[in-house]
Amino acid sequence: MKLYLETERLILKEFTDNDITNIFELDSNEEVHEYLGKKTISTYKQAEEIIHFFKKQYQENGIGRLATFEKKSGNFIGWSGLKLNKGEKESLNGFQNFIDIGYRLLPSFWRKGYASESAFACLDFGFKKLNYDIIYGAAETANIGSNKILQKIGLQYVNDFKVDGTDAKWYKLQKVDYGK
Repeated sequence: MKLYLETERLILKEFTDNDITNIFELDSNEEVHEYLGKKTISTYKQAEEIIHFFKKQYQENGIGRLATFEKKSGNFIGWSGLKLNKGEKESLNGFQNFIDIGYRLLPSFWRKGYASESAFACLDFGFKKLNYDIIYGAAETANIGSNKILQKIGLQYVNDFKVDGTDAKWYKLQKVDYGK
């Protein structure tokens, strides 16, 4: 099954090898990574490895981050999607083997409602099509925008925690509460 979601203004689809330049543009941007540990990439090889990871998620878990495009212009704006965080290597806030929602957009597409629009579509897919019981989210405390989006899409604050020594907030949404 190919992952494909559509909203009023966006198309979300699986990453392909043709998206290496898009991922490089996104993940080499210091402004994008301000609240992501400031770990930008510097080579196209790193962008290729990110896409390989996304494709592995699709194959192994049936979900993953999706390349997100503005319908009107056809421009790549970033990614949005669900991810299975597996094992100790991908643990967060003491959790392992959980589904999280995430989004990452190029700065020129911030403050247009695209992150929440794409995230709503991903939540809908996760709860209605994949029948997940809980979807989690996290954001660095200083990332006011991302925290607002997680709340706007319905995730409930759970607790504060640390990510690599940085303060962060943990959220969750249970299927029984989705859409309330």
